[in-house]
Amino acid sequence: MTYGTRRLPAFGPCHSPPNGPGPGPSLGTWEDQGRRARAAHPGRAVVVPGRASMRSTVEQVPNAEEAKTAEVAAYCWKALGQSGFTRTDVVIGVGGGATTDLAGFVAATWLRGVRWISVPTTVLGMVDAAVGGKTGINTAEGKNLVGSFHPPIGVLCDLAALDSLPVNDYVSGMAEVIKTGFIADPAILDLIESDPAGARTPEGPHTAELIERSIRVKAEVVSNDLKESGLREILNYGHTLAHAIEKNERYKWRHGAAVSVGMVFAAELGRLAGRLDDATADRHSAILESVGLPLTYRGDQWPKLLENMKLDKKSRGNLLRFIVLDGLAKPTVLEGPDPAVLLAAYGEVSA
Repeated sequence: MTYGTRRLPAFGPCHSPPNGPGPGPSLGTWEDQGRRARAAHPGRAVVVPGRASMRSTVEQVPNAEEAKTAEVAAYCWKALGQSGFTRTDVVIGVGGGATTDLAGFVAATWLRGVRWISVPTTVLGMVDAAVGGKTGINTAEGKNLVGSFHPPIGVLCDLAALDSLPVNDYVSGMAEVIKTGFIADPAILDLIESDPAGARTPEGPHTAELIERSIRVKAEVVSNDLKESGLREILNYGHTLAHAIEKNERYKWRHGAAVSVGMVFAAELGRLAGRLDDATADRHSAILESVGLPLTYRGDQWPKLLENMKLDKKSRGNLLRFIVLDGLAKPTVLEGPDPAVLLAAYGEVSA
């Protein structure tokens, strides 16, 4: 398909790079940002275009969450050191959300911070990982526990890259799109409900609008709260349980699948807490199921998941905190819910 080009402010007034669906990727906009580029990419090699005086090299990294480890980061640091990488150079992350998370983290930590460019090639990468400046890796103790806020100097989203994305990966990314619909832009939900089958494929009639709307939601939030001191926490809707599931599955579950289950849990938690109306709570399961996302997880894993959630970045000491809805597009924080209420909410997603 052919898409028009959009320029969206992704990081507020201090960081306003081009960030939009466009025909054919080009990094020429940022050619003057460095004399040397090093790209991190899973799988096949990529070509990093630039002016004649720019030298470019490519480092292949593992796919998906396997890339987000201290060992892979150390491998990248070694490559930068051996090539004499300096602050006049640029790191480029080409791939899904895990790859851009890693590339940003490597850039944030090399020489205490060098510039980097994000080129996400998945739905999840475009609407979530590439926007907002969060970078990081996982540890045995949990997901994204080591990282830095380090916005890229530019983000390039080319929707043509989605044409070769496996359907399960594409659908997984739609969980983050749906999340932004529930927390801020209900028009996203209306578009998906009007054509669930179309929302499962890049060939759908609303692909560009869905992705652009989702990016705008996150860009607006992070522009006002880059370092998650308050407002940005709403982007973690569904993620408290989701990250616990991912850790429990040793990061073999797709992130979007875990977020889907996490949102159903959060909706039920909001309902049981007297915050969310029945219709909006039930709408979660209906729309997520309509695009093929999972709604349940193993019921016998609750004790492990509860322990995992205690390490969530929103927690304060022993106080568990969750993002719930007071209504459609009205996210808020629920602090220290009763353990019985948590268990009852998990019953809604127990398989």
